[in-house]
Amino acid sequence: MRILERLLLRHFLSIRDVLLLYYTTLIDQIKGTARMDTYQVNAGTTRLSPGRRRVLYIQPGTAVFAGIERVVDTVCAGLAERFSGEFEIDVLYTTGHDYRPPCPKYNVIEVRPRGRLQLMLMFRKVIKSKDYDLVVVPQIEPAVIAMASCLGLPRKFAIHLHGNPRREKSHLKARILFLLMRRYFLHRASYVFGTSSKQLASFQEMFPSKIPQKWLPNPVRRFEGADNGNRDPEHVTFVNVGRFSFQKGQDILLEAFAELVKQRPQARLKMVGHGIGDRDLRKQIQRLSIEAVVQVERHPIDPQPALAASDVYVSTSRWEGWSLAICEALRFGLPVISTDCEFGPSEILIEDRLGRLVSKTGGSSLVDAMIYYCDNLDAEKQHDHFRKDYVDRFSEEKIVKIHAEALLLASK
Repeated sequence: MRILERLLLRHFLSIRDVLLLYYTTLIDQIKGTARMDTYQVNAGTTRLSPGRRRVLYIQPGTAVFAGIERVVDTVCAGLAERFSGEFEIDVLYTTGHDYRPPCPKYNVIEVRPRGRLQLMLMFRKVIKSKDYDLVVVPQIEPAVIAMASCLGLPRKFAIHLHGNPRREKSHLKARILFLLMRRYFLHRASYVFGTSSKQLASFQEMFPSKIPQKWLPNPVRRFEGADNGNRDPEHVTFVNVGRFSFQKGQDILLEAFAELVKQRPQARLKMVGHGIGDRDLRKQIQRLSIEAVVQVERHPIDPQPALAASDVYVSTSRWEGWSLAICEALRFGLPVISTDCEFGPSEILIEDRLGRLVSKTGGSSLVDAMIYYCDNLDAEKQHDHFRKDYVDRFSEEKIVKIHAEALLLASK
């Protein structure tokens, strides 16, 4: 047996032994250092009407309310509001989130476990508390933990992919959990949901199975007054919105932009976001001597001020599951330049009127694309309405219906 499999076996058995011991003692009475608070909003937990499904969504245990968290909140709010006759929607939060919207329309369950074992025990307690027809878990690693927590419970699970499974298998813990998924837990999934068709194909290649898959696009919110009316007529303003991190590739953009301003001095750049890469980003701006033409902004809830004041959106991500940021830029009629990374950009930017795909590494192809828009901005503005109309296919009201249909299939 390979070293990784031995490590997996020891890791898996230690968790199993702890769980089995706990199951035979006080599984329904969790006390001590763990704390569990629940509250419910605009919904009851009484007996369901015939045919109504109970669905539990598990939010990622993150601190910031951003991409995945906002998608889950938007979808669940739409389901609770428009499909209350078909579903009772609960959402489990294991951490607090900055900028989480208040007063959601779905049932909220708050838990604050301390440590991995308590997280698993909390998962089991919550999932056992109701006869859920389906438990939807984002990403592979949390799905394994949730499924391991529920050994012996007859529950159906749907794995909802949001990122890039290949890139997420980057450290020992992830490799162990991925192997656990392949060997022990994949068969427990009733469906695999994904944000792009290429992402689902990659998952199928990594985890071959006959489990049904369903493409579920992310809903794209609307912005009032998204008319791009605040731009600076003296400059061509490029904008990037996203978490400052290696994945989002802001370093690639800054290197290319430093070359661009040498050839097109009227170019300007807005970097909108925050994150662990903030200090490195500012140091790179200083190193490239582009402080006068690059502005770092933070709009954690609504990027509208930056998007409405810009001319072209640029995404230089190294990988994506989809890209809400690209879609939100299209809401404002902005043309988009994006690296042709896995997976989402190439499935969104399907023709030149929407934008242009460049090399994954940026470089000269990225500089050339930015020069093109500097020189042809007026002509490209003729396609503003086309971009807005195109992205409307991902509007919340349309996408929530697709999610509802998928839940009905997965919870059969």
